[in-house]
Amino acid sequence: MTDCTPLSFDFPACRKRRVEADFSGGDITSNGGVLLLRQADRLIGLTASVARRLTDARQRGKVAHGFAAMLRQRVFALALGYEDVNDHAALRFDLALQTAVDRDRALASPSTLSRFENAAGRAWAWSVHEAMVENFIASFEAPPEELVLDFDATDDAVHGCQEGRFFHGYYDHYCFLPLYVFCGERLLVSYLRPSKIDGARHAWAILALLVKRLRQAWPGVRIIFRGDSGFCRHKMLDWCERTNVGYIVGLAKNARLGGLAGRWIAAAESGFAATGVKQRLFGEFAYAAGTWKVKRRVIARIEHGPKGANPRYIVTNLEGDGQDLYERLYCARGDMENRIKEQQLDLFADRTSCHKWWPNQFRLLLSSLAYTLLQTIRRIGLKGSGMARAQCGTIRLKLLKIGAVIVRNSRRVRIHLSSACPDKALFMLAAERLKPG
Repeated sequence: MTDCTPLSFDFPACRKRRVEADFSGGDITSNGGVLLLRQADRLIGLTASVARRLTDARQRGKVAHGFAAMLRQRVFALALGYEDVNDHAALRFDLALQTAVDRDRALASPSTLSRFENAAGRAWAWSVHEAMVENFIASFEAPPEELVLDFDATDDAVHGCQEGRFFHGYYDHYCFLPLYVFCGERLLVSYLRPSKIDGARHAWAILALLVKRLRQAWPGVRIIFRGDSGFCRHKMLDWCERTNVGYIVGLAKNARLGGLAGRWIAAAESGFAATGVKQRLFGEFAYAAGTWKVKRRVIARIEHGPKGANPRYIVTNLEGDGQDLYERLYCARGDMENRIKEQQLDLFADRTSCHKWWPNQFRLLLSSLAYTLLQTIRRIGLKGSGMARAQCGTIRLKLLKIGAVIVRNSRRVRIHLSSACPDKALFMLAAERLKPG
């Protein structure tokens, strides 16, 4: 078929200068910063570690795209902002991504990537999680004294007839209910679950597995389990006490708690009535729910303002001042919600649109791997800089989506990044810090 696309064309003049355009600029990409992802991946060996753990049942003589290459292709693309497998119909020809994946020809097509994802099963999910935890352990130069493990669940809305979808009354739509575990900003677990279950389902088993592995690596480490009231289950608290695991967990309000905290609630109410200033008090007492075998320490945070009383309760086996435990330790768990938002809004963890269950779990994990690479750039490459606390979307916008001209021949690949990049100094700093030792 004859190509009728004009080679050059004119636009209106700019200050008496003729404006001309053509398609002879060569190989140009908007993904010049993908080299940082490649650098971070090589530094921590993430995708290589995952690929080694995946069982490849294909016939070797007929394989054109290895698991390591396809894994990098999908993970790097997610970090760059390409959320769908369909994006790879054009993206597979991007020379910057090919270079990052260590290939010099077209990458895997959408159909090949789809077959790759649909080959996922329970063993793959276990293997990827194993690689994530081992990567976390290997990142420490010295044994940590304390680790705080944050547990939280969120909704993952679905819009088709995927396996395992159910209607959730609280979220008011059909969804999955993935469980996330973070240690600070480090992601350890992203476990897909159906939404018809208790929000704490399987959390105890995951906590036990994590504690076992972390104590194998660091026998003296102090481990603290932290979660909201959805994870306050007496069997988990009993297990933590038996195994010397600290816990600080939210406790849902009820009439008995209100009675035990009555004097602080009354004091806050009278203080607000007298001054008109919002009151904030702390108290603590021993309490045992009907299913508990023993009484436990409960810290009450009592507030009273224009909208009335707002008490909050936490249960803990940790020592120390109650107000300090609540404000310094428990409230810090709120940052985990920002990390989950990065997963879903910046890295498309909610693109669980496969029909089968395990490919959707694998997609969730691909987003988790992309987060781990971006968090490595943030933790190591951007440490101490103005972007040390930047969101994943900001890192992508400023350091990954950089225009570049690529010249590739038999001897070298030259990537000419845009001279107008406003963050070139920060890019160079991150690239230097991420060099493998």
